[in-house]
Amino acid sequence: MRLRVALCAGVAALSVCAGTVPAASAPGGARAVPTGGTGSPAGLQSAELQSALDGVHRAGIPGVYAEVRDGGRTWRGASGVADVETGRPVRPGMRQRVGSITKTFTAAAVMQQVERGRIRLDAPIGDYLPHLVPGERGRKVTVRMLLNHTSGISEYLPYAFPSLGKWPSLPDISPESLDDNRFRRFHSTELIEMGLAAPPAGEPGSPTGVYSNTNYLLLGRLLEEVTGTTAEEYITRNVIEPAGLRHTGFPDGPRIEGPHPRMYEALYGLIDPPRDYSVYDMSWVMTGAGLVSTMADLNRFYGRLLDGKVVSRASLAQMRRTVPVRALDGTVIEYGLGLHKVGIPGCGTFWGHDGSAWGAGTVSLTRADGERQMSFAVNLARWNTLDSSGQPRHHPIDDALAALSRQALCGEESAGTGNASRTPASAP
Repeated sequence: MRLRVALCAGVAALSVCAGTVPAASAPGGARAVPTGGTGSPAGLQSAELQSALDGVHRAGIPGVYAEVRDGGRTWRGASGVADVETGRPVRPGMRQRVGSITKTFTAAAVMQQVERGRIRLDAPIGDYLPHLVPGERGRKVTVRMLLNHTSGISEYLPYAFPSLGKWPSLPDISPESLDDNRFRRFHSTELIEMGLAAPPAGEPGSPTGVYSNTNYLLLGRLLEEVTGTTAEEYITRNVIEPAGLRHTGFPDGPRIEGPHPRMYEALYGLIDPPRDYSVYDMSWVMTGAGLVSTMADLNRFYGRLLDGKVVSRASLAQMRRTVPVRALDGTVIEYGLGLHKVGIPGCGTFWGHDGSAWGAGTVSLTRADGERQMSFAVNLARWNTLDSSGQPRHHPIDDALAALSRQALCGEESAGTGNASRTPASAP
């Protein structure tokens, strides 16, 4: 998966992403924020990491911040601004809408209930939600198929945001729905019904899955059915809090609590200058992409998950069983149960997820041995403009993010590896 689509391809329903359009350039006063990193071992080259962050900012991202871990050492850095109007600097510890990274949390919660015997992975979803998924579909689609996107159930986003037209057919989209839905309160039932009413994306259990947020809203309803509480409450009490995540949670309104950047959406140049959507009701995608977190919390979460401290080793093995899944930009990725598998030649195998929300993009990857981790966030989304055929044009931001990811994930091993823009990365 190319890094230029790492923040998009299917992510958080905003797989309208195969790029993003240029935001207004950051004001002349934008500046890099010195790293507050701890330690400087050979594997964490502080100067090179900061230079890579600065390169992302210079390429056109208003603000970018990251945390990189290598063994017991941690580096944190930031570059640019959280607010293009005031010049307020972005800081490494800021909170961010992390989009589809939420799916890993939801999947972990489901696996906990599998361990308790309340959910069976290969049971039909109709056994649990017969009124929501009735008939033949309810009998054919299993819980596992929802988790790995092989259910064949379509994405609801084009119906919840009708101005996106025949999404992801990019020439047909407009930003009108983004503003219409800013303070709209959706119920998961109406969104799920939109996805179920749409033409199927494929047959249940097809060898290649199709990424769909409808799957993860159904998993949220499944959690509610078997736990007797809301999915958000269950995930908070049984996944977030036990993992020691102090700055992660589902918002209870359109605003983000705590220090955070403004989040600028360009929608492939259709919003020019890019518009701030940091105030937004996330009810349109809660258990699929609604979480707010920090880069430190994300690294802590994936570190504990892959160490068998969030779900059992047996459950983790199930989560790592991947199938090919087609993201909404057409890219095929290796997807498990709420986890992406990302192989980087000469660097290793990484697990994690990426996510996008209107105006925000986040990537979090952890090496299979748990020793190397990277989480970074940007406050601009869909910066690539479109060509005459509706395809995103290449942008310097794409190369800058590739270089940042290679440096953060591979460190010294990145020397002499060739074109960083070809480095794989996570997707949907």
